[in-house]
Amino acid sequence: MANIILLGPPGAGKGTQARRLVEERGMVQLSTGDMLREAKDSGTEMGNRVAEVMAKGQLVTDEIVIGLIEEKLSHSAGGGFIFDGFPRTLGQADALGALLGKLGQKLDAVIEMKVDDEALVKRITGRFTCGDCGEVYHDETKPTKVSGTCDECGSTNLKRRADDNEESLRTRLMEYYKKTSPLIGYYYHAGDLHSIDGLAEIEEVAGSIARILDGSGKS
Repeated sequence: MANIILLGPPGAGKGTQARRLVEERGMVQLSTGDMLREAKDSGTEMGNRVAEVMAKGQLVTDEIVIGLIEEKLSHSAGGGFIFDGFPRTLGQADALGALLGKLGQKLDAVIEMKVDDEALVKRITGRFTCGDCGEVYHDETKPTKVSGTCDECGSTNLKRRADDNEESLRTRLMEYYKKTSPLIGYYYHAGDLHSIDGLAEIEEVAGSIARILDGSGKS
């Protein structure tokens, strides 16, 4: 069992690697967005608090998010937990560490998927997906065999995300680095940080993560 945080900018492949960890190691991905949506509709006391805050258009407090995470962590997962989108601030990092300690658990690794910004921009701005089956393509590295037609299902409903353009992506990258830099330092000094090449092939990235989880990774 291992509890980890995956860090990386938009498009670094965190979602792909998290899905693999869920499938291959039985880990549970804790996405704050998913937890809030689930809680809002749950009818529990905590869920009602979330629904009330969201109905007013207010930001959900760290206290509530930590409460939701505690509920999840209390139902132990054999493979451990992947924290997705949390923590985002040093205060949240402190709160998560305190919660894990309270529950007799610990954070085993913080895995930073490092990328070259220029290569990432090229990767993201060239991608498009099938609106029907969800297959992902890329102008250069994975074009469709027949222009405008999905290889998998034959649909012509191919789409690009509105924010998958260079200007929007660079703005998102800047926001990510501004928010994440303190966390990188925080976990580096705690001895928990492991940095890997997020732009390597999917199998290579998965191998790097596996070595870290199996105790042979290096910071």
